[in-house]
Amino acid sequence: MKQILLGFTILLMSFTADHDPNFKDQQLDYYTVFQAYRDKAEDAYAKLRAQNINRFNCDIFIRAFKFEEDLEVWAKNKNESKYRLITTYKFCDNVGQLGPKRKEGDMQIPEGFYSLSKFNPSSNYFLSLQVDYPNASDLVFADRQNPGGMIFIHGGCSTVGCIPITDEWIKELYVLCVEAKTRDQENIPIHIFPARLTDTNFTMLRKQFSDTDLHDFWSQLKKGYDLFEHNKTLAPYRISAQGEYIFQ
Repeated sequence: MKQILLGFTILLMSFTADHDPNFKDQQLDYYTVFQAYRDKAEDAYAKLRAQNINRFNCDIFIRAFKFEEDLEVWAKNKNESKYRLITTYKFCDNVGQLGPKRKEGDMQIPEGFYSLSKFNPSSNYFLSLQVDYPNASDLVFADRQNPGGMIFIHGGCSTVGCIPITDEWIKELYVLCVEAKTRDQENIPIHIFPARLTDTNFTMLRKQFSDTDLHDFWSQLKKGYDLFEHNKTLAPYRISAQGEYIFQ
């Protein structure tokens, strides 16, 4: 037992010896995060290396597609503008309909442009990463009294409106996000779409759903989707007083 504990201690020291220890060390104080690094750090680093991404100098971007049940992880070196696809995880469970979240308890996964707002090493779902729903757009359209909240990407395989990707893959994603945060990425974007908004898919969505307000909302999301697909860069946007996403 002493040898096992010594081995864990040496491994922990190796994870924290080569950088400013502040955020990563705070996270590694939690055994769940230690487990994530023990089990998945080398796999995460290998995926970055495979795309020539320096883990000591990288930014992370996450986007999810509800219909396809795909959660993509993109990364880039800080001195570059274009992101590269690092890996794709599958949703382990899914709920709700295509369309945005508008109320507490509606069982909807949000749609829109968000950021990672909290690392949760004490999650009931092993580990979790909080999405900053509701954003300024959601607050215009959602229920004023109970818009909902507490939306996470998390471990496990059940959901009432979050995105579960199993314990195995939340470990790896958590490591990637901790590394980026530790390297001063203050804003980790999370974009959530009803589906991959290709022209073909968008036409099909418009035919399947008759709500013109939904068409208008998805048209805004499609602009962000198309800009990233074309350039592999994140286009600046603002949210108008009417709740519309407006891209430069």
